[in-house]
Amino acid sequence: MDALHWWRQGDAVTQGTALLLLAMSVASWVVIFWKARLMHRATADVARCTAAFWQAPSLDVAAQRLQSFDREALVLPLVIAANSIANPVSTGVQATLATSGSLSQQITRVLRDALHGALGRLQWGQVLLATVGSTAPFVGLLGTVWGIYHALSAMAGAGQITIDRVAGPVGEALVMTAAGLAVAIPAVLAYNVFGRFIGRIEADLEGFARDLRELLAQHPES
Repeated sequence: MDALHWWRQGDAVTQGTALLLLAMSVASWVVIFWKARLMHRATADVARCTAAFWQAPSLDVAAQRLQSFDREALVLPLVIAANSIANPVSTGVQATLATSGSLSQQITRVLRDALHGALGRLQWGQVLLATVGSTAPFVGLLGTVWGIYHALSAMAGAGQITIDRVAGPVGEALVMTAAGLAVAIPAVLAYNVFGRFIGRIEADLEGFARDLRELLAQHPES
């Protein structure tokens, strides 16, 4: 089946559905390649950053060391946020309502905010992959149903209907269902794989934030 012939035979709805599937496929593959690079870098960076942090003599030195390790800015924001509470004079933090609570409360708040920012970067693109994976089959099915309806309406107007005249247009319409599945399957697989990586990195970051909070709560001038 010639793709150009199929494109010319389709109406505006069929062509629009095909373009929508193409856009969804391109967007999902861009996100897949970008997140694959992000997960690879983040997995290695978090392990190296936590090791470098615990080998540093102070928070200031640790923050300097992590700048060369933390390429995706996942661990460094936590250290900088904690350092702003542990050393308010050196970091130039002014007295505000945020600094009026206990040390434990301040550390918990800034680490939570920094952790949410890091997790937001890791989660970016997951919504798009989930959306493409769940909607692409239905978009393809819509194209198939509309293509079959369009083909049968054209043949009904022609008068005589035979198997040969039905098989071709219906087969062309079914391509849309296959296209929808071809778009959805990589997106679903990528969403699940990246979700496992994100879960592991999130657990590592939460564990590091918890250890950092306990360290500063006991030794605020570290």
